[in-house]
Amino acid sequence: MTPQRKMEMVHLTQILILLLCLVPTHILCVSNCNFAAIFNFGDSNSDTGGLSAAFGQAPYPNGETFFHAPAGRFSDGHLLIDFIAEGLDLPYLSAFLDSIGSNFSHGANFATAGSTIRPQNTTMAQSGYSPISVDVQGVQFSDFHTRSQIIRQKGRLSQALYTFNIGQNDLTAGYELNMSTDQVKAYVPDLLSQLSNIIKKVYAKGGRSFWIHNTGPVGCLPYVMDHFMITAAQVNKYGLYGCANSFNELRKELPLAAFTYVDVYSVKYSSIGHAKKLRFENPFLACCGHGGKYNYNRFIKCGSKKMVNGKEIVIASSCMDPSVRVSWDGTHFTKAANKWIIDQIVNGSFSDPPIPFEFGLQQS
Repeated sequence: MTPQRKMEMVHLTQILILLLCLVPTHILCVSNCNFAAIFNFGDSNSDTGGLSAAFGQAPYPNGETFFHAPAGRFSDGHLLIDFIAEGLDLPYLSAFLDSIGSNFSHGANFATAGSTIRPQNTTMAQSGYSPISVDVQGVQFSDFHTRSQIIRQKGRLSQALYTFNIGQNDLTAGYELNMSTDQVKAYVPDLLSQLSNIIKKVYAKGGRSFWIHNTGPVGCLPYVMDHFMITAAQVNKYGLYGCANSFNELRKELPLAAFTYVDVYSVKYSSIGHAKKLRFENPFLACCGHGGKYNYNRFIKCGSKKMVNGKEIVIASSCMDPSVRVSWDGTHFTKAANKWIIDQIVNGSFSDPPIPFEFGLQQS
């Protein structure tokens, strides 16, 4: 991979951000939000147990800070979706695929780690991408809608908040298949078309309030910097990418919907660029990992074990204090970083429209 192509990969994140901006016609919520439920669609950034239920639990030390045990999340504690649920005084979302201890009376989470917008023509063993792409999540939601009488009778589908946090894996999937930057750029419109189709289907089932995150700064993540040898200097060269454009097609087609676009990219980039000021340590150093420049090894993930002298030991353990790290495992953020991020976005500063989404977040 040439230096130019490595740097173009960072630019690709900007492309998806520009295309994902949804201009709203109504304010989602100013205060006293009374959402009866949350339905989430996404990847590992909002997966609360989907992948673990289907392919095996994310191992300890995932979950160590808050849950004190593996809890289906690829983090030491809360994800943004957990803080959103807390702020709305709702239970944490159960994964749709999880049959153990689940409660779907206040919504469901269809996200699975490794999910993409566009289905990948590979197995999970080959590429690491989940077969449960967003179109499959849409089918699961439709099935939930059909079968969940309690939710439907109480009108919670129309009174629910629908959150979307997906697209990050689509930006790297092409490079994993050795596609050129131009080839990856070429399928971005199809990504947006497929995401729009799912939103339209949810709207047709009664969904009206949509909270949509753009992708995070993919080029700043240790797993990308390590795999594609992108340096911190190259990342910083491109500065802060925000939302500079928008499209109105969904607004025209779905006149009763309220869209709130959240520029999570800018907030996450800020947590990395101003880490020391925010009292975080090296933002490119993973808390839970094994070796290498960024304490990241793609073949030895967080919680990995090996046999040593007949005893199984964890060789990819967590750092002493996850609260001072931004990156949890080289791919995902720590609970502390997620808490800082949610604190920045609830006042509307990074939302379109810039109206406070007054959660009144609880401290955890």
